[in-house]
Amino acid sequence: MGKTIVEKILSSHSDSDCRAGDIVVASVDYCMAQDGTSKLMIDELDALGFEAPKTKGGMAAVLDHSSPSPSVEVSRIHEEIRRFANGHGVTIHDVGAGVCHQLIPESGTVLPGNLVVGADSHTCTYGALNLCSTGMGSADVAAAAHTGKLWFRVPETHRIRVDGTLGDFTGAKDLILALIGEVGADGATYKSTEFSGDTMTSMSMDGRMTMANMVVEMGAKFGPFPYDEVTSAWYKSIGVATGGGVISDDDAEFEKGIDIDASDIVPKVAAPHRVDNVSDVSDHSDVEIQQAFLGTCTNGRLEDLTVAARILKGRQVNRGVRLIVAPASRRVLIEAVKTGVAETLLSSGAIIIAPGCGPCVGTHAGIPSDGENVVSTANRNFMGRMGNNNGVSIYLASPQTVAASAIRGRITDPREL
Repeated sequence: MGKTIVEKILSSHSDSDCRAGDIVVASVDYCMAQDGTSKLMIDELDALGFEAPKTKGGMAAVLDHSSPSPSVEVSRIHEEIRRFANGHGVTIHDVGAGVCHQLIPESGTVLPGNLVVGADSHTCTYGALNLCSTGMGSADVAAAAHTGKLWFRVPETHRIRVDGTLGDFTGAKDLILALIGEVGADGATYKSTEFSGDTMTSMSMDGRMTMANMVVEMGAKFGPFPYDEVTSAWYKSIGVATGGGVISDDDAEFEKGIDIDASDIVPKVAAPHRVDNVSDVSDHSDVEIQQAFLGTCTNGRLEDLTVAARILKGRQVNRGVRLIVAPASRRVLIEAVKTGVAETLLSSGAIIIAPGCGPCVGTHAGIPSDGENVVSTANRNFMGRMGNNNGVSIYLASPQTVAASAIRGRITDPREL
């Protein structure tokens, strides 16, 4: 019997012939923490007498959630993280560099076939790069950094096959929202979701990262894409030669299979206050918005900014709407400037803030006022997610839908424009 991607990666990292359901102790290639979780990790590592990371590829600390610092208290935490990183051989990505889940792939430090853990739930994003990555608590990541190993239960795999062509103004975000709406917020708990089909084969790496980023929203542990020409070309674009990757065997055993026809997917919205509360964008055309947000580790990449700019070009953001744009990294922002995308966004009335998480986590920039409606390209919409529990409603959508809605002042199907 053949193996799935996750079975192969956990076997190679545990020197065992493991299968779904087995418990293994596996070597970890890389680990990461962000400024919201690093302090807890540092406390754990100090107690363990930590000297330097024992993970094969090292470790990173990223200051992205409250970046730049919004308070004296956060500034003190940032300074402690800097001292820790500089004293223990840990890579530091400081304020303004961008979101951890864009910076780690950009840096070329995680590779196909790797096993990666991060103290952030959306570490699963790196599955787009043909590896197994997952978010964990700060103490677990501290253990990985200190010992270089962690225990895992080998997940069963759900094969998600998507064939066909996505329609105009419909993208990866609409596809993953549709999937989450079908599966449910706990429909893939501690599973590995493996993507396949000609839609996935032709999807860009930016689109794949959007898909992998949100597998945790249906409970998944890992979300690996198979290695292919897109994977190889993307690594070459950042100056890294991979030498191959991992694919499932033809006779691998999947616990479940889901087949999707991409041509059936239309622009979607996840309405408050659940990510799996998904319906067609046209069902919400009467919802007026006060804020629109383009960015995050889900949709802050160049492709996302570009498709939004195409809709906004020659148009103006509605006078009753604040359109906030947070590029996923400094590199993304530089490319947006070079290509004219940033100028188009600014000319339309958008506000471009420092690369990072921005309003998504609700710690500083762009906190909505009481009772406001927000349309966002983020990955979560529960009450209080953007920093205000007082009646704020967050609607999750694609960059296309966010741009169209910012123009109209209400949730808008981008195909109307």
